[in-house]
Amino acid sequence: MNPDSPNALLEAAHRWSDVVQAAVALGRALEARGWMIATAESCTGGSIARALTEIGGSSAWFERGFVTYTDASKLDLLEVPAEVLASCGAVSEAVAARMAEGALKRSRAQLALSVTGIAGPGGATPDKPVGTVCFGWASIGEAPRTATMHFAGDRAAVRDASALHALRGALERLADGRPTPLS
Repeated sequence: MNPDSPNALLEAAHRWSDVVQAAVALGRALEARGWMIATAESCTGGSIARALTEIGGSSAWFERGFVTYTDASKLDLLEVPAEVLASCGAVSEAVAARMAEGALKRSRAQLALSVTGIAGPGGATPDKPVGTVCFGWASIGEAPRTATMHFAGDRAAVRDASALHALRGALERLADGRPTPLS
């Protein structure tokens, strides 16, 4: 499909609307808990932070966002160990976990999410095709959770699906009923 066709543009608008709706729900949950969130993004390039900050009043619960597209930036800004990057590769649950932990450590947030993946069209390997995306969610006092998903579609579709999955995962992290470290 031509990315400039009316149907493609309409699909993109619907995907983005879903992302923003998830951001609104997450913002409400964070505010109700008195928590702030930090994001660490690679393949989404800051689109999760963008969705969160499209919401008026987000400064009450959005602490900061890191866009760490290169291995060097993951190392420098989020303290992802070079050994983990070298042994597992940037697109791995191990790196996603370390990115989320690094965002938590380098912020005043109580919850952090991370995304690292291959949005395409290039960058794929036999083990990690285009659409492979790894996620991490970390909160104060708890071990990080991770997941790997495989999304279909073009670069924009993979990035939007990744943003939506990351936001929904953060909502699940908040909703799992554990007492908050701040209470």
